[in-house]
Amino acid sequence: MLKGVRQFRYNWISSELEVLFDPEVLGSRSLVDGIEEGSNGKFKLHPINPYSRMTSKDVGETSAMFRLFISSLFLSIPIFFIRVICPYVPLLYSLLLWRCGPFLMGDWLKWALVSVVQFVIGKRFYVAAGRALRNGTTNMDVLVALGTSASYFYSVCALLYGAVTGFWSPTYFETSSMLITFVLLGKYLECLAKGKTSDAIKKLVELAPATALLVIKDKGGRSIGEREIDSLLIQPSDTLKVLPGTKVPADGVVVWGSSYVNESMVTGESAPVLKEDGSTVIGGTMNLHGALHIKATKVGSDAVLSQIISLVETAQMSKAPIQKFADYVASIFVPIVVGLSLVTLFCWYISGILGAYPEEWLPKNGNYFVFSLMFSISVVVIACPCALGLATPTAVMVATGVGANNGVLIKGGEALERAQKIKYVIFDKTGTLTQGKASVTDAKVFTGMGRGEFLKWVASAEASSEHPLAKAIVEYARHFHFFDETSATSQTPSKESTISGWLLDVSDFLALPGRGVKCFVDGKQVLVGNRKLMTESGIAIPDQVEHFVVELEESAKTGVLVAFDENIIGVLGIADPLKREAAVVIEGLLKMGVKPVMVTGDNWRTARAVAKEVGIQDVRAEVMPAGKADVIHSFQKDGSIVSMVGDGINDSPALAAADIGMAIGAGTDIAIEAADYVLMRNNLEDVITAIDLSRKTFSRIRLNYIFAMAYNVIAIPIAGGALYPSLGIMLPPWVAGACMALSSVSVVCSSLLLRRYRKPRLTTILEITVE
Repeated sequence: MLKGVRQFRYNWISSELEVLFDPEVLGSRSLVDGIEEGSNGKFKLHPINPYSRMTSKDVGETSAMFRLFISSLFLSIPIFFIRVICPYVPLLYSLLLWRCGPFLMGDWLKWALVSVVQFVIGKRFYVAAGRALRNGTTNMDVLVALGTSASYFYSVCALLYGAVTGFWSPTYFETSSMLITFVLLGKYLECLAKGKTSDAIKKLVELAPATALLVIKDKGGRSIGEREIDSLLIQPSDTLKVLPGTKVPADGVVVWGSSYVNESMVTGESAPVLKEDGSTVIGGTMNLHGALHIKATKVGSDAVLSQIISLVETAQMSKAPIQKFADYVASIFVPIVVGLSLVTLFCWYISGILGAYPEEWLPKNGNYFVFSLMFSISVVVIACPCALGLATPTAVMVATGVGANNGVLIKGGEALERAQKIKYVIFDKTGTLTQGKASVTDAKVFTGMGRGEFLKWVASAEASSEHPLAKAIVEYARHFHFFDETSATSQTPSKESTISGWLLDVSDFLALPGRGVKCFVDGKQVLVGNRKLMTESGIAIPDQVEHFVVELEESAKTGVLVAFDENIIGVLGIADPLKREAAVVIEGLLKMGVKPVMVTGDNWRTARAVAKEVGIQDVRAEVMPAGKADVIHSFQKDGSIVSMVGDGINDSPALAAADIGMAIGAGTDIAIEAADYVLMRNNLEDVITAIDLSRKTFSRIRLNYIFAMAYNVIAIPIAGGALYPSLGIMLPPWVAGACMALSSVSVVCSSLLLRRYRKPRLTTILEITVE
């Protein structure tokens, strides 16, 4: 046995081999190669995508239901023919009237055919009903089993009674067979419709290419050849070649070449993105022009595409809170219907005995019991708790799939339900309302130090920080340094040398969230941050520095103060442009009845200037990352539903604290983990889409519930014979079964209309109003 293999199982029927192995010891490709080599080429293994297996299982279930329906239909047609058509065909009718033993040939034939339908094809209803009753619950299968059994066993008893006494009552075998046929038709149509709801997962699975080109290297790291492998066998650190016009086979980093990649199928962003050495790529995206070599970093369940599929699948399987109401109604629905059926039976039977209606209403050769029993069976089979049970889950499945197609990943039915009630949307500033591409616009030194030296010291201090403003400062200093130092040469320095070759040594680095950084450079203490950092460190801010910072802040820029050895020596002004759609989205939210709020760690002047530009009235500034969660709790005190939109690690506490957390722009792994919605594109319009989709989904769910409840409220009295005395309308049990099947299908089709959802465009967002 290969080292790392825990256990394996081979299915001789399906020719499938399942292997449990330790991925830390053995890679998937090494496992497949080991098995094929060990068998001397006798075995050829083809890995199966687990999500493809799931979709094929759905197809198998639909095919099985279709076979049951067709079988039942073929057996039911002769029974229906014997009852309705044969009396008008003398030759056939005479054969059916031929006595064979105690019964007529027609009775033997109907009994045999219906027994197959009832107990072979209809076995699934008895099994499901028995399982439900053992678990202390009731469902639609219980009603079908009761209704068909009542019709079947009554007909059998009528035949036996006639054989013994000579008094022949009418039989209703066709009621049982036609009822099972129509229910199976409904189940089949339901399976087809449910298959449509999982189209989103199928499309996502199809994004991944089937094969990949593996670059084979020698021990020295030189390329010596290429090999086509199954994309499911890619291992971390593999070098893969991506040709123009083919899909990227795995998440990774470009190590050679440059090209434009279309990422719209994953992120929804239509514009191609330039990929060059060091750029990250996502599996399933399309390489447009040049060839690329990428190093695989995330494979299998860790890949972005697999995580998206997993999110969508989990969301589709989850229950919305409103479903609890439907489950409760369905749990008491069947006992109530059975009770109504018995009441119907006794009312019609006792009324007939007392002479409340004429004998002319009775069927030919029938009696009061048979007449009453048909109404009773119709009540049992027309009632449809299934329509109630399907109202929510089908809509949630369709909505999560539609959201995924539009770049909005929803983590479950509960999040989808809460989003429709959002009252406040709290936005982080940097990277959410702004583009997250901060750049230094001003650099002023208040001492005799040269600008180049000043920027070198500041960049050295900020190089260890992950904050967007720190990265902007380092980038600005790098450009300034090399423009100044290398303008006379034609050589372009590499990215690695530009970062590490000119910075000074730093010690005792400390990042202070919401304040800045503190460290020692060449023995001198360096502080880079805001006023709060300077004040807490006991450093006075001179008037001229304060005036300069105020000017920056009133221009919607962030002022970063720099101090050496407890003396402020300079200020940097940093601007982060607003997203072009920010103002329109804020106005759209206001028209939807949602109040936007901005929470930022930046100073009050900059925060107010940015908020004024986008149209936000409520601003909370100088808030620490942990304090953002407190701000959210303050809005939740009156029971309001609060959403938080953020993109970074420092937003994850607030995303978790909010009723609805939205991680925008794919965010960071931590932000995605804390969020309820993941907005794959870095576009604020998707906040509108998330809320609008939730509202439309639950409008559809309410419509489904109204339809399902109205159907049962209207159908049950008609089936019970409420209209028979005045209008002569009577629903035979098989017609009632057809109505029940169609009610379930109609609810599913209603949910499928959500597939036509189109997200609001930038030009139409302002037309949205509160419903």
